[in-house]
Amino acid sequence: MRVLSVASEAYPLIKTGGLADVVGALPAALTPHAITTTTLLPGYPAVLKATTGRPIHKWRDLLGTEARLLRGDIAGHPLLVLDAPTLYARDGGPYADATGQDWPDNWRRFAALAYAAADIASSAVKNLTFDILHAHDWQAALAPAYLRYAAAPVKSVVTVHNIAFQGRFDAAIFDELGLPPEAWSIDGVEYYGGVGFLKAGLEAADAITTVSPTYAREILQPEFGMGLEGLIATRAAEVHGIVNGIDPAVWSPEHDPALPARYTARTLARRAANKRAVERTFGLDAGNGPIATVISRLTWQKGMDVLADCLDDLVAMGGRLALLGSGDAALEQAFLAAAERHPGRIGVRIGYDEPVSHLLQGGADAILIPSRFEPCGLTQLYGLAYGCVPVVARTGGLADTIIDANAAALAAGVATGIQFDGVTRESLIHALRRLIALYADPLRWQTLQRRGMGADFSWGTSGAAYAALCRGLIEA
Repeated sequence: MRVLSVASEAYPLIKTGGLADVVGALPAALTPHAITTTTLLPGYPAVLKATTGRPIHKWRDLLGTEARLLRGDIAGHPLLVLDAPTLYARDGGPYADATGQDWPDNWRRFAALAYAAADIASSAVKNLTFDILHAHDWQAALAPAYLRYAAAPVKSVVTVHNIAFQGRFDAAIFDELGLPPEAWSIDGVEYYGGVGFLKAGLEAADAITTVSPTYAREILQPEFGMGLEGLIATRAAEVHGIVNGIDPAVWSPEHDPALPARYTARTLARRAANKRAVERTFGLDAGNGPIATVISRLTWQKGMDVLADCLDDLVAMGGRLALLGSGDAALEQAFLAAAERHPGRIGVRIGYDEPVSHLLQGGADAILIPSRFEPCGLTQLYGLAYGCVPVVARTGGLADTIIDANAAALAAGVATGIQFDGVTRESLIHALRRLIALYADPLRWQTLQRRGMGADFSWGTSGAAYAALCRGLIEA
């Protein structure tokens, strides 16, 4: 079986978050199930470096621009790259310029990606055929709509990594999307008087997946569905919750080159050297108390406003914090101000650094994830693998992947982290107190760490679930 996976980013070529990790890991996860996955990415400068040879296809007018299709390689799997310099050859990030402002033509940039994906999946490119088109998030979600209105005999899947990001644009762009007039309808791309990229994909796809079973249920509710809960409800039979996995070839404390000291569940004492490295990297005073870490976008969704309000309490309890992230300017300033109030106790690095994120997982004692909603989350899975105990809100994939260290779970030896209900100052402070108390009991703490490290969140189970979904679509 041949799958064309279409996304705006994929590790290790281009990454802004967990979407890239998932898209990058899926080809290897599906290979054991006799599924060959080809990934299609926009031709950002970093991605073009992975291409070789001459173009295999050209578009003279791809939504108003010339474009070429190039072949490449991503982690040993086939890669296709849409080379359209007027759309992708820019300084800055995949979605925004160097100042953080969204590119004003993002609608065209990702509509072109989706249009090209539908062309490729429909055998418009010589010697390329596919059985299924798999579109990730709003940036690729128009691809199933293009297939639908072209009556192409190709099945499609849309994966919702975060329904809060929907790709909503003004109605004025519709005439430039290359869709027939009948696509402007309530069961097409029209969405509250404008164009909805994700909404169009959810309407058109043969199957919908979310990145955890709990999130698949949550998005049926107004507080999580973000206006699309009604549409999701009408397609409930086609919605599948498949929890994300992690790639043990990338996330392994036994083999991670970013760690000063590598270790296993049997050699946890070696983590102490990594903890000292975290202290040096973040300017924290040396000590034996717990270091909590945050590796996150600093946004309301992630509960960072509540955490910022609890930092004085964390320090008063004897805890320390090492934070790596960026996001809302006000939240960045709140964490920087906390670091100024508590030098040596709170260290903050604004931005993202992949090796430092690995160091934090391998050296900090706990990772804080107080998200108001979290479709799946990957940092808690990395934390489990590295013995960095997750402290999480009970929502979405966090609820699916962490077993709370309540009395019964501790007695049974199955607990892997700390969960709390409701992202409020009171609930988070209570969770932090539990963290401090558990850390003060070395035997229980090490049991938590080892249980988490023994959990299997590789792509084996998730890959099998995606493979079964693909087979079901082909056989239907």
